[in-house]
Amino acid sequence: MKKKIFVLLFLSLILVISGCSGNKEEKKDGKVKLVFYYPVNVGGPVAKIVEQLTNDFNKENPDIEVEAVYTGNYDDTVTKIQTAAQGGNPPDLFVSLATQRFTMASSEMAMPLDELIAEDGEEGKKYIDDFLESFIEDSYVDGKIYSIPFQRSTMVLYYNKDIFKEAGLDPEKAPETWEELVEIAKKVTNDKRKGVGIALNSGSAQWAFTGFALENSIDGKNLMSDDGKKVFFNTPENVEALQFWIDLQKKYKVMADGIVQWTDLPTQFLAGEVVMIYHTTGNLSNIAKNAKFNYGVAFLPGHKRKGAPTGGGNFYISSGISKEKQKAAWKFIKYLTTPERAAQWSVDTGYVATRKSAFETDIMKKYYQERPQAKVAFEQLKFAKPELTTYNAAEIWRILNDNIQSAITGEKSAKDALDNAQNQATEVLKDIN
Repeated sequence: MKKKIFVLLFLSLILVISGCSGNKEEKKDGKVKLVFYYPVNVGGPVAKIVEQLTNDFNKENPDIEVEAVYTGNYDDTVTKIQTAAQGGNPPDLFVSLATQRFTMASSEMAMPLDELIAEDGEEGKKYIDDFLESFIEDSYVDGKIYSIPFQRSTMVLYYNKDIFKEAGLDPEKAPETWEELVEIAKKVTNDKRKGVGIALNSGSAQWAFTGFALENSIDGKNLMSDDGKKVFFNTPENVEALQFWIDLQKKYKVMADGIVQWTDLPTQFLAGEVVMIYHTTGNLSNIAKNAKFNYGVAFLPGHKRKGAPTGGGNFYISSGISKEKQKAAWKFIKYLTTPERAAQWSVDTGYVATRKSAFETDIMKKYYQERPQAKVAFEQLKFAKPELTTYNAAEIWRILNDNIQSAITGEKSAKDALDNAQNQATEVLKDIN
């Protein structure tokens, strides 16, 4: 029954979008008027940066007026898009998770961008080809491009070099394997601090678990199929990965018990309460600014192989808007993703620049010289794959997160939890064809 209600709500939303978007104000004072929703999911003055970029675009394009609307975190943004659409006033373009692309396409909340790209001819092809493969690969649905990489990140290991040195460890050598992670974490754990922190709260556990699944995969298989229609939660390798999380808490006692919160980890790290944390490169600026100690940034420790999850938000253009608005929105997206702006965005926020040519700019070269830790995320991308991405993404995330938490809290074994997650997710996805 819940599933039927969910489907009906989505169908209603589609009707509202298609029926009401044409009622929006097309022009204001002779300008094409666009409403742009964007989230911020990391610390720092990111909202102000987006506002400044928008103002710069408006000044340089007097025939277009973009209104940038900050909409909270990613979950809040999706909710606000849906609410605005139901009220007959959806945004013209927005930033949402790359992992939402299947849902955005199937619900017709977003339009494919292939025609707009094709209209740019050879320049359009060059533009798409210039995006890093690790980011552009999760822009596609059934061979069509539905989104453009923007505020993208990967997970890295931050560690406290001063505590490493204090414990007799080489401060320039971070753990490279799960075994080394345990060994080092034991040496730096005491009554006042834990050796390692991994966020296990709902909405974060699936991102970190994607990395561990990739690291323990025999053949590099991810948690899901590339087409987003199947999941592979309960493989023996994934059960082993989840058991490793449990062991960090219960067996080795180097990680805080229970559900560790994503938002707490940077604060605990900066306070010296956790020596190593798994966190987004999008928090690098925050840590660089506030750390009172020498810190390092490293690849995530591997096991059978190296691996890391990519995450973050992409640009989408709403379905049902006029051709004139589509072209204006496309112009805005291209403006914010020029090589120089992509480079400056990386410098200002800690997100990874999404275009190959951005790394050839003087801005990025100088940045890497001054803050070599930032280069780690870029170098790690060769081992990175998209985090858990399927149709009905929000529901599949909830299923995996809930079952992971049941294992962490001791309600289920690692195997039972992932068997249950596999069965529930397969049921949700069975009608996707």
